[in-house]
Amino acid sequence: MTNTVLLNNIDHQDLKVLTGHGTDYGDQLNQTVVFPTEYAEVQREYPILFRKDDAGAFYSVALLGLDKGENLFLDESGWQGRYVPAIHQRGPFIIGFQDQEIDGETRREPVIYVDLDNPRVSRTQGQPLFLKHGGNTPYLQHVSHVLRVINKGAEIAAPMFAAFEQADLIEPASLDIRLDEHTVYTVPDVYSINEDKLAALEGPALTSLHRAGYLRAAYLVLASLPNVSRLIALKNARRATGA
Repeated sequence: MTNTVLLNNIDHQDLKVLTGHGTDYGDQLNQTVVFPTEYAEVQREYPILFRKDDAGAFYSVALLGLDKGENLFLDESGWQGRYVPAIHQRGPFIIGFQDQEIDGETRREPVIYVDLDNPRVSRTQGQPLFLKHGGNTPYLQHVSHVLRVINKGAEIAAPMFAAFEQADLIEPASLDIRLDEHTVYTVPDVYSINEDKLAALEGPALTSLHRAGYLRAAYLVLASLPNVSRLIALKNARRATGA
């Protein structure tokens, strides 16, 4: 049970957040959830794949390592990737919504909650959230942006995957990663975009995907797959050092 409360600049004026990355913060994963709203950044660094949840719904993951609990971008000095997925940037914060009266109308407005039991939360060290004389710090402004990326991405994901399925673009991905002639990793239960079917799209199906922004997302997923070669290089480098 988390100790999650609505963030405010009175009760939490002196709250700070440790922004580093490591095993203690849940960063030691070989796959992590990513959102369509961050595909452009993710695809420059990590392979993007699709998985199904227990209900059979698709979601996106970035492949970070090959062995269970292995993040090849994480070492003793922190996260070495040029882009850190939003889930790992958000720290102890989650987005929520409250009804607020604005100009005589009740609107559902986004608000930020903080888990006070999160190991990143501190009163003595880390990034402050509020300026001494009022206002949010640049770090909290960054957190707000990250939470919007997650929230909007979560909204987009279901209709995007529905559109991909309607266009018959999703296929099981046979991902066998060969490190050398003796060592091969098979990544099970993943899916990707069928490149030939994507290239063959035309007419209303193509127009619909383009107008919704999903066509670009599909191409970004395909553009991410060559990053598997970087995972191989990172894995072999660790094997060579015995790490």
